[in-house]
Amino acid sequence: MFINFFFNLKAQGVPVSIHEWIALHQALALNLNDTSLTKFYYMARAILVKNEVFYDRYDIAFLDTFKDVETTDELLEQILEGLKKVKELHLTEEEKRQIEKLNLDEVLRNFEEQLRQGHYKNHVGGNKAIGTGGRSTQGAWGYNPAGIRIGQGVSRHKSAVQIAEKREFKNYSNQVILDTRQMRVALSHLRSLLPIGPEEKLDVEKTVDATSRNAGELELIWKKKEKKASKLILLMDVGGSMTPYARLVERLFSAASSQISKLKYYYFHNCVYQDLWKDIERSESVSTADFLKNADKDYKLIIVGDAEMAPSELTWVNGAIDYWYHNDIPGIVWLQRLRETFKNSIWLNPIPRRSWDYIQTTRMIKNIFPMFELTLEGLDEGVKQLVSGKALHKVM
Repeated sequence: MFINFFFNLKAQGVPVSIHEWIALHQALALNLNDTSLTKFYYMARAILVKNEVFYDRYDIAFLDTFKDVETTDELLEQILEGLKKVKELHLTEEEKRQIEKLNLDEVLRNFEEQLRQGHYKNHVGGNKAIGTGGRSTQGAWGYNPAGIRIGQGVSRHKSAVQIAEKREFKNYSNQVILDTRQMRVALSHLRSLLPIGPEEKLDVEKTVDATSRNAGELELIWKKKEKKASKLILLMDVGGSMTPYARLVERLFSAASSQISKLKYYYFHNCVYQDLWKDIERSESVSTADFLKNADKDYKLIIVGDAEMAPSELTWVNGAIDYWYHNDIPGIVWLQRLRETFKNSIWLNPIPRRSWDYIQTTRMIKNIFPMFELTLEGLDEGVKQLVSGKALHKVM
């Protein structure tokens, strides 16, 4: 059964390594799940699943593997539903000595008999049934020298299979739109950016000063290179075909604002031309040429847009959709310049990947920028590429 669980996880696309699988078996050998399928559900998920995006797939694999398993947890919950809490039974030492003592085999036989006959519903007192406040060998808030306590702790509720069926984490699937909290999780990877290059760099001013004081003999002065805070530029398409995705982009913007220490953001419509807009009302703009000229190359760039427009908007001079706006350089040239300036850059597209190859301008743009879906998995993959600087997939 456990080997089936492993293959079911793999079939659902959960990246489980052999090292993690061995760790799970070590935990089972130590009985860390306390022979409980529910505890095993959580323990296995903690060991095998390293990213929230796979929680829903884990649940599907778990359900497929263990859906027909009858567990002691389920049996316990059935019994607990029939136990009514009463005032705890207190007996004198003499009364305790008068209660018949049974060995373990007799206790188990009595338990199985009472369970089979359904003697565990609203039984209070007595000396045989599974009940409360009595002298039977199984129950709660009572007494028996060979007793088995049932239900005196906190009810666990819901079996592992029921939890998997409910699939509480289905919103982490890469097939659904993200909420702000999930975006923050993905964007938080950017906070771990480390400096590029050697740990030390030349202090030019101090080197010149030291060399001058040393009668012209060169003396190099080095200084520690400061760690860079995460830096991100967010370019967002607004209006037109992006209107249905406005709330989604707002969530991304909100998440980025809370996670990125140095964030710059601008707006454009359909394609980038000679101007970038500082606000959605377009009341203030900056020159794209000046923006690129003065750009800090340490910044990462994320462009958000559906990449869907008339081909002329992308390739023609004066092809911008707004009749009053004249662009003397085609939009595709500006996109290429952005890509050349910011080597670590990606494009996030709210349209599903399956539709990209049917849209001419989308095909053209994803030949310039690595393009990812604006889903949890897509955002997570895109951010990892920004951090590593390496393509995680071939740009078509």
